[in-house]
Amino acid sequence: MAGMQQPPPTPTGQPLGGPVPGAPVPGAPPKATPLGTSHASIVRSQFRKHRLAMFSLFLLALLYAGALFADFIAPYGEGQSFRRGEMNRSYAPPTTIYWTDPETGRLTRPFVYPVVPSRDVQTLRVTYVEDRASPTPIRFFVQGPAYVPPPLSLVPVGIRNQLGWNWRVSTHLFGVEAPATIYLWGADQFGRDVFGRILFGARISLTIGIMASLIALVLGLLLGGIAGYLGGVLDDVLMRLVEVFATIPSLFLLLALRALFPIEINPTAIFVVLVTILGFISWGPIARVVRGLALSLREEEYVQAARALGARQARVLLRHVLPGTAAYAIVAFSLLIPSFILTEAGLSFLGLGISEPASSWGLMLAVAQEGGIQTFTQRPWMLLPGLFIFIAVLAFNFLGDGLRDALDPKLRT
Repeated sequence: MAGMQQPPPTPTGQPLGGPVPGAPVPGAPPKATPLGTSHASIVRSQFRKHRLAMFSLFLLALLYAGALFADFIAPYGEGQSFRRGEMNRSYAPPTTIYWTDPETGRLTRPFVYPVVPSRDVQTLRVTYVEDRASPTPIRFFVQGPAYVPPPLSLVPVGIRNQLGWNWRVSTHLFGVEAPATIYLWGADQFGRDVFGRILFGARISLTIGIMASLIALVLGLLLGGIAGYLGGVLDDVLMRLVEVFATIPSLFLLLALRALFPIEINPTAIFVVLVTILGFISWGPIARVVRGLALSLREEEYVQAARALGARQARVLLRHVLPGTAAYAIVAFSLLIPSFILTEAGLSFLGLGISEPASSWGLMLAVAQEGGIQTFTQRPWMLLPGLFIFIAVLAFNFLGDGLRDALDPKLRT
């Protein structure tokens, strides 16, 4: 009733009627993790609380899926160009897609208009005028350039030739009939689809980061674990080797090693060379941290018990010491990948990485900078590879932050 006083609280802060159901009790200990919950379940639960890391994981999954199925998603092949006569599409702008009937204004099947190149006599600039008399519908699951379907495309060409696994398909997700063309993100100087080349370039730019990181991680774990667990002269030699690598600027070392190989080497060989070089010059910082972890882990009781039972040193190192560095290894791996993506992009930008006709995001940016200020004023879609490099690097860094928070018990919420 109105005007009635509430009952006085008890010394614990709760009303006389008892605590409200579901309300937290002051001074109560935090809820403990239920017994029987595995470590993997705890890590997954903590990782899901990191919204940026989850969103980054989703973005990276989209990028890798697009790279894997690039042949199917892209309407044109990686090297397919249009530069001659009426089919000249050099630096063609993004294609406008229409969704309504121009006469009735009602929704209709999406279509595009063919474009006709026109050169200005005074400025010599090529512009593209739509031919409104020939609307061309966008069709799905159309036939186009043949390609090796995934995941068979991941197998090297030499192995496929030996095994006879050269099956090819020609189905593409969408396309239009000639003479119309569809460029979602415009065309480059050779009339090649920028949208498709970004997907194809993701294969190099994203894969080289993972493979180089794996090499650096394996070398760093093994050499750092050996140095920390065995110690002695071997420890001194390996750590002095790490210091030697640390004193040499990585970019200059990479340029010097790349100069040992001919410029005319094919893109696949360049890819293998870059992965190997990047991995072998980047294991030092990982080895230094793993060495410190191994020095403390070798004094743990379970390691001492394994040694007392007569286990060989190699078994103790691989089965007991190195698994203790798993949390650091996972985070280091996720943070190494973006640095290698940037390194490959820089080398390709300088002309020392992937070469034509293959594509990578760095190589596409190198082509864009040849246009100078016109790239910004007239062809801004040529800068899209830089945006994708930024997104991929940022996503990997947020993913690493989420993994660090999930794997470190001190940072869990």
